[in-house]
Amino acid sequence: MSRAVFPGTFDPLTAGHLDVVERARHLFDDLVVLVAVNAAKNPAREGEARAAAVRAALPAGWGNVSVSAWRGLTADFCHRHNVDVIVRGVRNPGDVRHEQELAAMNQSLGIPTLLIPTRPALATVSSTAARAFPA
Repeated sequence: MSRAVFPGTFDPLTAGHLDVVERARHLFDDLVVLVAVNAAKNPAREGEARAAAVRAALPAGWGNVSVSAWRGLTADFCHRHNVDVIVRGVRNPGDVRHEQELAAMNQSLGIPTLLIPTRPALATVSSTAARAFPA
């Protein structure tokens, strides 16, 4: 059984995040959307509230997708929960550079990373913009 995590702050969850989840869930038997609990990022809501919002946004038919809030390194979650791969979405060359650095660190901890490029129509979608200009 292949297991992956898609970690992020999800503050808020965007159409781009859902697109990555939708595509990654077809690549793995089990996908965990891992909501980062990190006060240093100054999230608008607590981790469990963000996790509940992600759960509510997932279509009912996505049975192989679960959501967990987690405080700590993603690689630690992976080791504790027998997760094989970290999935990350990338929108632009800046994202790729940043994610490659994180991927190298996680690989050194024994967990490979799969980067999934965003669909062009969603490349400008970001949580930061969604917070600044709520619908």
